[in-house]
Amino acid sequence: MADSALGLDVRACIFDVFGTVVDWRSSIIEQCANMGRIKGIERDWGAFADAWRGKYRPYMDKVRNGDLPWTNLDALHRMSLDDVLDEFEISGFSDDEKMEVTYFWHNLRPWADSVPGLYRLKNRFIISPMSNGNIALMTNMAKNGGMPWDCILGAEVAQHYKPDPESYGTAVKLLGLKAEQVMMVAAHQGDLLASAKVGLRTAFVPRPREHGPDRTPDPTPDPSFNVVVENFVDLAGKLGA
Repeated sequence: MADSALGLDVRACIFDVFGTVVDWRSSIIEQCANMGRIKGIERDWGAFADAWRGKYRPYMDKVRNGDLPWTNLDALHRMSLDDVLDEFEISGFSDDEKMEVTYFWHNLRPWADSVPGLYRLKNRFIISPMSNGNIALMTNMAKNGGMPWDCILGAEVAQHYKPDPESYGTAVKLLGLKAEQVMMVAAHQGDLLASAKVGLRTAFVPRPREHGPDRTPDPTPDPSFNVVVENFVDLAGKLGA
């Protein structure tokens, strides 16, 4: 079924999740602040969230570079949490409490347009996360946030973290489609450029508030992207859903 608006034979849309589908930063800040009130800990929770997220790529690179065996994102978040707790001089957490904090990533709020847009897209396309998050994380996040995925794809399924080409290629293979029939949707241009290298179509959805009000990413999209939209509802409209 060719897309009437763009002239593309898109059958499935796969999505980056952290920052693209969900507002990870505000969600982590809120949960950490609640924890702080309960535990009597006062910190700059925005800085804490940013520092924890800042460990994301370095810890994945340890897997990618072979310094760690395949390790899912929950485990990497748990490892990096120890680093951030030390940096912010927070102590006295039991192992169970640290796991509870790690699971804050399972409860991230979607952007306001995400769920309505996903439901519209689901009417016409297969929709799935294409995240570095593991299956349990993505499943719980979908339950908590009301995201209507048809299936769960991503790094754990492929045993490769994005932007490794195997991560995108595995998703295409498991969907039983050609690369050009799958559209990668992301707020991160590097993710889209990497997926395009293996033949996927690309949709750029800027999320200027992902990193908070004081850090706005470059809004200029790469001219190679197949479509640039304001949000998921706009994407559904442009794809004829």
